[in-house]
Amino acid sequence: MASQLEKLPHVVIFPFMAHGHTLPLLHLSKALSQRQIKVTIITTPSNSISISKYIANYPFINLVQIPFPPCPGLPDCCENTADLPSMDFYLSFLLATKHLQEPFERVLRQMSESDSLPICVISDFFLGWTLASCKAFGIPRLVFNGMGVFSMAVVKIAWVQAENCETNSNSESDPPYLPGIEIPFVLTCADLPEGVNIPHHDDPYSQFLSEAAEAEFHSWGSVVNSFLELEGNYVSSLEPFYQNGAKVWCAGPLCLYDNSDECFRSSLDQHQHEVILNWLAKHSVPASVIFVSFGTQSHISTAQLDEVVYGLEEAGVPFLWVVRSNSWSLPDGMEERLTGKGLIARQWVDQPAILKHSSIGGFLSHCGWNSVLESLSAGVPILAWPMLAEQTLNAKFVVEGLHAGFELEKMQSSEAEDVRVSREAICRGVKELMEGSKGRIAREKSQASGEVARQAVEEGGSSYLSLTKLIDQLCASQLK
Repeated sequence: MASQLEKLPHVVIFPFMAHGHTLPLLHLSKALSQRQIKVTIITTPSNSISISKYIANYPFINLVQIPFPPCPGLPDCCENTADLPSMDFYLSFLLATKHLQEPFERVLRQMSESDSLPICVISDFFLGWTLASCKAFGIPRLVFNGMGVFSMAVVKIAWVQAENCETNSNSESDPPYLPGIEIPFVLTCADLPEGVNIPHHDDPYSQFLSEAAEAEFHSWGSVVNSFLELEGNYVSSLEPFYQNGAKVWCAGPLCLYDNSDECFRSSLDQHQHEVILNWLAKHSVPASVIFVSFGTQSHISTAQLDEVVYGLEEAGVPFLWVVRSNSWSLPDGMEERLTGKGLIARQWVDQPAILKHSSIGGFLSHCGWNSVLESLSAGVPILAWPMLAEQTLNAKFVVEGLHAGFELEKMQSSEAEDVRVSREAICRGVKELMEGSKGRIAREKSQASGEVARQAVEEGGSSYLSLTKLIDQLCASQLK
């Protein structure tokens, strides 16, 4: 086996230390290993625990640990964004990752000395400093960005336009100036991520993003978790943000390369997982349950969580809800009233497996890109509640571009600032998605998208061929 591995092409993958960034790259690692590519994943000791269990049965995938550096202003034992006490520490975490460069280069040096340098390094957008390391060893660096093609193109164009303006008088209701991209629906400045449409990007967070974007521009190309049938119209708007004709390689949905349902399964609460599957089995009517999850990064107030559960109760639709808050508890009497009607999970769940379950008929989601792709791939329509980053753009794309869902109605004003969506709006949205005509149309559209997504990753599909061409070009460039 050792001699066989030595002859295989070698790829190094370096994820950013956040679940939403790591998960698709683990799927990509599996896809590469299925093509007889040796993969080395770089991560830190704490993050290696779940990853090592995931790759245990894949001899072509190896894991190398490098120490996470101590950083002033960052609590101890924070090696993943999920460990941060609050997002106030996010910038400190980003800056701390720059100190991973020296141990990363030690790994590359060891590979060089053993004549096992990779044909490329695929590293997360946030790890832009890996470009300098790759150049020092003559290795192509590809960027992985957790966003879709559409959202990436919009954000990059808006960022450049904002930097070219001395002032920006656009109100939130105005359309942003986005030359070079044709969008068949209406966007407003309010749809852009916070901070993108300001004229001066001179704050520390923006400076970090600017450095990462500069490194991305000079990289060999970009691997995107999407597929041409979904977002191919926007690739030509994104590729100018890479030098010398570098390509955007659409290789997704990456979640569909993992058919074993093993990813992070070892990190799940096994008892909770069995409870969920048994509960779903009792709801045998197809597409009768709504799944509710808002990701790992969003902070939702106690008052807003109360509104969610009251809204779900009033809708009368069976629901499975993943709650991330450790401090929130059900209102008095609610547990008894929800018996048999709703199930609340507190630990990490196997979201792709849940979405693929026949009883799931809708997804109330924050519209993180991983969740969007997992839902569309499973043919499940989305009730969109975007909360941060580019999620509003993702929601617009799903709702206005694909017609595979619709958005929750947010409150224009509220006496309680920590409540954005009322229980009435949640009730109406859930009932319409699960029982109404808009929900029926969205389900048809999402099911059609799911069929195309599955074809894209099959042999001969667009993403399968894209990944093949990427590997072939990298191997050819190494031989020159």
